[in-house]
Amino acid sequence: MKCPYCNNADTKVVDKRDSEDLSVIRRRRECLSCQKRFTTYERLEAIPITIVKKDGNREQFDRDKLMRGIIRACEKRPVPISEIEHLISDIEAEVKSMDSTEIPSKKLGEIVMDKLKSLDAVAYVRFASVYREFKDAKQFMKELEQYLKKSN
Repeated sequence: MKCPYCNNADTKVVDKRDSEDLSVIRRRRECLSCQKRFTTYERLEAIPITIVKKDGNREQFDRDKLMRGIIRACEKRPVPISEIEHLISDIEAEVKSMDSTEIPSKKLGEIVMDKLKSLDAVAYVRFASVYREFKDAKQFMKELEQYLKKSN
């Protein structure tokens, strides 16, 4: 494993931890050259999941892209990164447990919004506003009113 700081290939594992569901192994590593530490994750490479976009284009499921979108929705909110990572793992597990290897982007978006509802209301509305492409404040208010009705 190359050091992200000095690109040296000589590193050692300092600590290793399995995730709760044993699907991911987290390793703390130390570079033998510059002595800086970094974290790597090892997960089982499974059958690739393809996301079918609204326009019919297909792209491979990208955990990092999903994380960027959720982090953006949670920006300036009191949501720890550990909860975001757990949420993403839940979403990924749900997607991979589906019967098909092709998932419509609409279905993925609904899964994300459903999970975000229980994490943070503001993050949910932010994500929904981008995902559903709100054109004006009326659409935004309508989504917010629906959310408030369901949460009461």
